[in-house]
Amino acid sequence: MSEKEPFLDAIKNRVLLFDGAMGTEIQKYDPKPEDFPNKQDGFNDGLVLTHPEWIKQIHRNYLDAGADCIETNSFGSNKIKLDEYGFGDQTVEFNKKIATLAREVCDEYSDKQRYVIGSMGPTGYLPSSNDPDLGQKPLDEIRKAFELQAEGLILGGVDALLIETSQDILEVKLVIEASHIAMKKVDKKVPIICNTTLDQYGKMLLGTNIQAAYTTVSDMGIDVFGLNCSTGPIEMTPSIQWLDEQNQHSVLVVPNAGMPENVGGKAVYKMTPQKMGEALGDFLNEYKKVRIIGGCCGTNPEHIKALRKVIDEKANSIEG
Repeated sequence: MSEKEPFLDAIKNRVLLFDGAMGTEIQKYDPKPEDFPNKQDGFNDGLVLTHPEWIKQIHRNYLDAGADCIETNSFGSNKIKLDEYGFGDQTVEFNKKIATLAREVCDEYSDKQRYVIGSMGPTGYLPSSNDPDLGQKPLDEIRKAFELQAEGLILGGVDALLIETSQDILEVKLVIEASHIAMKKVDKKVPIICNTTLDQYGKMLLGTNIQAAYTTVSDMGIDVFGLNCSTGPIEMTPSIQWLDEQNQHSVLVVPNAGMPENVGGKAVYKMTPQKMGEALGDFLNEYKKVRIIGGCCGTNPEHIKALRKVIDEKANSIEG
C-alpha cells in the first residue's frame, strides 16, 4: 500500500466517514457483570482487557460498512473517569492499549486508507458551573486527567484526537491545552478535532451557544470544529450553517439517529439509515466546509452504509 495520506490532507481532498455508536453495539453482546473488569457492570472501556475481541469486531463491522475512521473505545478513559473503576493510575497504558487495538484492526484493511481517532469524552464535571458537586473539581486536575489520556492515545498510534460530547466550554479549553501538552511530552503532533454538544435550541448544557463556543476555542490550535450527539441532523442545521460561514476550520457533523424518544423509560432513536443519509447528504450539498460525517447515539453499521453511499454518490457526481 502507498504511504499513508495524513489525516488533514485527506479531509481537504475528500469527505471522510466516521463510524457509529459503540455502546449500543456492545449491548448486542448482552454483557453480564462478570464480563467487565472486576465485575464492574457498565465499564465499557474496560472491555479492552476482558473482551478485546468484541471491540475489534465492532470496529470491523464499521469498517466493513464503509467507515474511513474508527473511534477508539476510550470515551470514558480520562483519569477522573478511570479512577471510578480503579484504573486511574494506569491511564496512559490503558489508553495506549485501546488505541493499539483499534490500530491493529485498521491495519487488517489494505483496500484504502483508514484512520484511528482517539475519543475523549467529558469527565462528568462542569468546571464553569457553581454546582456544589459538579463545579468543584480543580482545573489542574481536569487538565491532567486529559493529558494522561491524550498521551496514551498518541502512543497507541491515533491519527487524531477527538474531543467529543462536550457539555462545558471551559472543560473543552482544558482538554485542548492538555492535548498540546501531551503532544510536546511524547514529541508527536496529531490533529485536534473539537466537538461541542448542543440541545435542540442550539445551546450547550450551561447555555453557551455555537458562536460563543467556537470563538472561545477556534484559535487554540484546533484543526476541525464540529457537533456531535444530543440531537439529530435536522436540529443541527442552524449551527452548521453558521459554522460553514466562518470559513476557518473544516466542520464535522456526527448526529444521533434523530431526537431520542422515551419508550418504556429508555431513549430510543428512530431515524432510519435512509433518512439519516438524506439529511447528511443535504449538508454535504449545502455546506462546503463539512468534511467529516458519521453517526452517534442510535446509529449502527446500517446507518454508516447509508452515509457511505451518500458520500460516494456525491464524489461520483463531481467527477462526472
